Amino acid sequence: MAPTSSKPDPSGMLHGTLDALVLKTLSWGSRHGYGIAKWIEDATDEAVIVEEGSLYPALYRMERRGWIEAEWGISELGRKAKFYRITAKGRRQLASETQEWAKFASAVSKILLPA
Repeated sequence: MAPTSSKPDPSGMLHGTLDALVLKTLSWGSRHGYGIAKWIEDATDEAVIVEEGSLYPALYRMERRGWIEAEWGISELGRKAKFYRITAKGRRQLASETQEWAKFASAVSKILLPA
């Protein structure tokens, strides 16, 4: 039997970052998939590029968990697109993930950026 720990799983922090980035993006307003990816790319000065193969499975997973909701609409190019928005449950999840990320980043910084 593996020991249990109340500490977050570091590999989960790295893999779960996309969820937090998407939730943060949607905290500024609803967007379609391409708009989410573009916002993240722009906000990180192109340091983070979100591929469709990662983004859409994450969106579907977050929708199933009730963190986001979606509805069909028309994009700025006049095309039918699914627009996503964050829910109250998603906002609570974002707050939790942001807090955990801050702890994780602080811990890693102690090693990579010592004083």
